[in-house]
This record gives sequence, structure tokens and C-alpha cells, in this order.
Amino acid sequence: MTHLSDAQQPASPHRTDLGDLSPEEFERHAHTLARWIADYLATPERYPVLSRLAPGEFGRGLPTAMPARAESLDTIIADLDRVIMPGVTHWNHPGFFAYFANTASVPGILSELVIAALNQVGILWRASPALSELETVTVAWLRDAMGLPADWFGMITDTASVSTLQALAAARERDPALEIRRRGMAGRADLPRLRVYCSEHAHSSVDKAVITLGLGAENVVRLPADAEHRMRVDALTAAVAADRAAGHRPLAVVATVGTTSTTSVDPVPAIADVCEREGMWLHVDAAYAGVLAMVPEHRMHFAGVERADSFVVNPHKWLFLPMDCSVFWTRHPKVLKRTFSLTPAYLETDEQEVALSQSDYSFQLGRRFRALKLWFVLRAFGLEGLVERLRYHCVMARDLAASVRAEPGWEVLAPVPMSVVCFRHRPPGLANDEAALARHNAAILDRVNATGKVFLSHTKLGERYVLRMAIGNLRTQESHVAQAWELLRAAATV
Repeated sequence: MTHLSDAQQPASPHRTDLGDLSPEEFERHAHTLARWIADYLATPERYPVLSRLAPGEFGRGLPTAMPARAESLDTIIADLDRVIMPGVTHWNHPGFFAYFANTASVPGILSELVIAALNQVGILWRASPALSELETVTVAWLRDAMGLPADWFGMITDTASVSTLQALAAARERDPALEIRRRGMAGRADLPRLRVYCSEHAHSSVDKAVITLGLGAENVVRLPADAEHRMRVDALTAAVAADRAAGHRPLAVVATVGTTSTTSVDPVPAIADVCEREGMWLHVDAAYAGVLAMVPEHRMHFAGVERADSFVVNPHKWLFLPMDCSVFWTRHPKVLKRTFSLTPAYLETDEQEVALSQSDYSFQLGRRFRALKLWFVLRAFGLEGLVERLRYHCVMARDLAASVRAEPGWEVLAPVPMSVVCFRHRPPGLANDEAALARHNAAILDRVNATGKVFLSHTKLGERYVLRMAIGNLRTQESHVAQAWELLRAAATV
């Protein structure tokens, strides 16, 4: 084969049409999108909360291959209404009461525009000093507002699932004698089973973290809860003793402040006693509820969390940040860094010993500029504004619970310490038939969600099928809660 010399290579053509679209194009279409977003935020109730599409229906309406020729942004933006919106479930809708709220506030949306434009990639401090240092500042603001220990190290991750994974990885690394970072876990007769304990109501991310870390799903020990759906400390003590007797190694406990089903609060002080006595890592999952620590009358839910080894809260849930932003704290930053730090030659810099690179504390190298949206939202609402909004949601939840209790044939099935109400319709004819009650309440849920006006989800408490209403959307008012309650009562009589 004959190869051309460099001098014989054809000259590169001079092209002026292969760059980005022009700044003028951006400005024009940004104005169009700003109007579209403002209209959407002003009237989300014109849409059904829950998308009405069947599985696969959205994808069948799309071309099977990408376009060969460029399409105009005018055409693409027009397709938001025609193509995208029918497949959207509206988390910004004031009638969204399912799962936990996730509101994209105006300052959060604006910050995302800047994040995308700056396109920072936080692989190390030098790659974006603003990303690294603003993250340090904003997580400290949030830490102090929540009354957490001032010496805790904090960083931003994407979700609580990743934060919990990092916590359990650090728990595994705390004892250097295990040598798991260097030797791994496979085929080691010298390594006992490592056990992780949590309540039966703990989030499934605990199981996924254990599976991902190679500890094995059967080494998640889910403990029974008490009548208020809190972890039973006596069951924890017994399980740890049984595991030690069997030659296993108790590694960590995940306690929850604000469980997913009922927002129950595990007895953290008593759990911390067990962890300290047994040498176990204590991770506190407050992904939903953590920001409530900013509200003085709710601070009591967080007793004992200062004794935790790690702690997570998701500002993208109840602090009105667009998805995603999770904040993870630990009082063992050296252990966390020992777990994950790895610096290849191409990332070595002169300042690496004095400048903080959050990637040293995580298995993720590239990181988004999430601190910018936290900065926008904390400043735009202020501590007082955030506290008043959280307080308002809790008041609406208590008022709803009072209405349910006062209505014949309805019952509240869990305490309401925060902004979630668990309840069901229990008519006299079905009072003692759990299977029939489950079918009856599932039908109520389907009828209510089919109206398109609100969206609720369910859970199970033991054998009981439970309707669950989570109030936490930034745009929800008393009228939306009242509408949901009226729809529920009407659906129960069909």
C-alpha cells in the first residue's frame, strides 16, 4: 500500500459552516423557549398530571432513525407540544401528590440554563475552581441552616442512591486491615460476611448499594418496625449478636429520618448507641426530610444525627431544585478519600495537595456544576422563605389528616410528622377483609388518577394497601389539597 507523505496530503478545505449555531440564533430561540416555559409554569393545570400514554406508545410515534439533514430549531421547539408533552408526567403540577415532590423552581430553572452554557466538568479543582469552591460554600450554608456539625465534610452527588453507595463503600474501607480496595472480596477465606442493617421501611437504594459493592443482597438485614413504623432497636441488637455468633462482621446501619412510605423517623440516638458499641458505621438517610431540619419546630426529628458517620439529603426533593442534586456529608473525609482517590498522571497538578477536588471523594470523575443551582435557590428564597414554604406544606398535611379522621369510613394509618399522609377508605362491609380493602382502595386510586387533576401513589404497611398523599410541591395550595380530598371521597362511593 502506498502512503502519501505529509506534503502530498490534500489541503484541508476552509469551511465556515461546521461550527455551532450562532449566538444570534441562540438568543432568538432562547426568547421563544423562555415564553414557552413561562406559559407552562403559569398554567400547568391545563395538562393531566399523569401521562395518558400506554407503554411503548410514545416511542412508536418517533422516527426509527436520526434525520440525515439538519432540522430548524423552530421545528424542534414546535415539536415540544406535539411530540413531548403527551408523554410527560407533570412533576411541576400543583396536583402532583405521588412519591415525593420534585419541583423545578424559577431560580433553579434559570440556573440550569447557566450550568449548560458554562458546561463545567469538575474532574479536579483546576478544571473549574468555581465549581469546586462554590460547592464547598453552598453545602456549608445548607449544613449550618440544618444545624448539622460544623466539622462535617460535604459534597454534592446526583442522587441519594449514589450518596448511600459512597457511605457504605467508606464503611467498608474504614478498617484498612480488610484490604478490600487492594485485594477485593472474591475468593477470600479470610474475609467474613459483611452485614448491613436497616429497617423494613428503608429505601431500596440500600439493597442496590450492597449489591453494587459486591457484599451480596442476602447480607442486607431488614429489621422489623414498631407500631409507628420505626426500626426496632431490640431487633437490631439481637441481629448483630446473632451475626457475630455466626462469624459474620456487622459493618453498617442505615437509619432513616423520613421513610419513603410514611416519613417515620428511626430512633437515631438509640441506634447510634448500638453502632458505637459494636464499631459499626451509622449512615442516616434523610433524602426527603433532611431540609426540614431548617424549621425550628421540626428540629426534634433529627435528634442524634450529629453522631452519624454520614448523612444524606436531596435538595431536589423538597428544596425546589430541578433534578438532580443530593448532598452527602461525613465526619470521616479521610476515610472517604482513601476509598476513592485515584490520580492518573494526566490529572496530576501542582495544587492538588492544597486544592480540594471533590472527585477524590467519589467514584465519579466528571461532575456537573450542581452547586450553581443550589446557590441560586438558597439565595433567591433565603432561609426564611424556605422555612415558611416547608412549614406550609406540613400544615396542609396535618389539615388533610384531620379531615380524613373526621370522615366516617376513612382512617389515617400512620403518624403525620412531616408532609405525607397515609390513609385508606374502610367501609363497614369490608372492614376486616384486607384483600377486598386492597382492591377497593386500588380502584379509588385509579379513578382519582384517571381524572388528570391529581396524581397520588400507594404503599403497603404490612398487609394493608395504603393510599399515600405527599404534599411538597412549591405550587401546591390548600385548594389543590381540598380538590384531591373531594375526588377521593367521590371515588370511594362509586
